[in-house]
Amino acid sequence: MATTLCPLPLILMFLRHLDPPLYHPVDNATTGVLSSWYWPSHSDGPPPSPPASKLLRVSIEAETCNPSGKVVGKKPPKKQCNPENQSECCKKGKLYPIYKCSPPVSHHTKATLTINSFKKGGDGGAPSECDGKFHSDNNPVVALSTGWFNNRKRCSHYITIHGNGRSVKAKVVDECDSTMGCDPDHDYQPPCPHNIVDASKAVWKALGVKESDSRWGEMPIFWSDV
Repeated sequence: MATTLCPLPLILMFLRHLDPPLYHPVDNATTGVLSSWYWPSHSDGPPPSPPASKLLRVSIEAETCNPSGKVVGKKPPKKQCNPENQSECCKKGKLYPIYKCSPPVSHHTKATLTINSFKKGGDGGAPSECDGKFHSDNNPVVALSTGWFNNRKRCSHYITIHGNGRSVKAKVVDECDSTMGCDPDHDYQPPCPHNIVDASKAVWKALGVKESDSRWGEMPIFWSDV
């Protein structure tokens, strides 16, 4: 009986379909974020780059910080909630989101700059958490949202704030609490959003923003650790 030989190209094509994929994504089950890539073969070459769609998903998730709950607003008693520097006072029955996280910190962290008075009697209320002291409006100091404050790990450290085409260094002296609010300890003000750099007037003036400017009190900025 004659034997029919299969052409070599057809054999190679068939074997190629039996090969396992060259790489596999490994996802973290808790965060759902791409954590690593591994190369199952013994090739000396580097692993391939993740697909563009995967990288896009990781980038979006990295910027996500979801609320951890809400607090119910209470009407401030008389002579409570100092409205200085455009401070908002809690409204009875309104729900305010709270956060235990902040967006990831980089060399160019996007944030919202707000204004606060850290002096005695100012809208900052109690002494600063880092040193238990009040600070003059003429000193470039800031409070950071809870996630960025990072359990006091940035206390007394300096950050560089970029805005309005200028930059200024400011000292971290307090937390802008994103986890609580609408109570006496927070002067009946709402919880701080998760992306706030709450700065003294000195910071605003160093950035060249005048009080007559429509951005005074709330302005998009970038910041980084010094």
